[in-house]
Amino acid sequence: MSQDENKSYIEYVKIPPELAPTMLSDMDEIPVVRFGEVTLEVELQDLKPEAQEIARKELRETPDVSREAVKELRDLLKEEKDLFVPLDNDAWLIRFLRPCKFYPESARDLIKRYYSFKVKHADMYDGLMPSKETNIFKANILTVLPNRDQCGRRILVIELGKKWDTSKVSLDEVFKGCVLFLELAMLEPESQVAGAVVIFDMDGLSLAQTTKFTPSFAKRIVDWLQDSVPLRVKNIHIVNQPYIFKMVFALFKPFLREKLRGRIIFHGTDRKSLHKYMDPSTLPLCYGGTRDLPRVTGDQWLQLLVKCDKEYAAINSYGYNKKQEK
Repeated sequence: MSQDENKSYIEYVKIPPELAPTMLSDMDEIPVVRFGEVTLEVELQDLKPEAQEIARKELRETPDVSREAVKELRDLLKEEKDLFVPLDNDAWLIRFLRPCKFYPESARDLIKRYYSFKVKHADMYDGLMPSKETNIFKANILTVLPNRDQCGRRILVIELGKKWDTSKVSLDEVFKGCVLFLELAMLEPESQVAGAVVIFDMDGLSLAQTTKFTPSFAKRIVDWLQDSVPLRVKNIHIVNQPYIFKMVFALFKPFLREKLRGRIIFHGTDRKSLHKYMDPSTLPLCYGGTRDLPRVTGDQWLQLLVKCDKEYAAINSYGYNKKQEK
């Protein structure tokens, strides 16, 4: 790999007026990071025809259904007097309607759980933005592949084995890094429809590392995934896990409901097992894939994320107990 392939360049792309409502802040440009043949960007573009068809079949999404559901959800939220949200932003309302298949009451309940979770775990969420969480990204144990899988899903990779130095990076930091990535994915119409998959790479997990996992951490993660994430997490793939990972998973099992439990798949080092769910053309070589491109580092994503601090500040300005400023 040449030095040029490793070197990153940041460009700023003007957000078209028709896509501006997707953002909660007044950002009018979106950063794009390029290196070699790889492009990292927040994909704000409207749904492609394939994604529109998925939305119609799986989410009941049509222009008429969407228009009526937005109106009903807005009316329902007006009754939540202690909840401050961007009621006039249709794109924001659709962000919560899509994972709920455009049922307004379900979307209202998801919004309430989403913000209640933030209140309950204020120590994680208060002032959360990329510029304050650089450590997790520089540790390079958390990244999102620049491509999507064969179903259009974002692919989050978490490496909590030999790359994880527990003296330098806490599990709380890992959680906050995941939140930052998923909050950004929530801006993307295609991610709202197709969702995301997670690859947990546990290669080299040590006994000492397993002691960092606690029941309270496990419950927080499971509560977040099951009830509080406005994004469809379709599968969680556990790869390269050693035998001692059973000790870690035992902490999570009591909190898992059947739906999420059924989406967690254990592959070990069996790449054919992983490929039953993820096409090799969408995976890097280390997972038996055929995408021979430079590996995206957490630090390269950080370059993009910190340029979106203003959007994260806007995201943080809504919720329960938030001052409403005219």
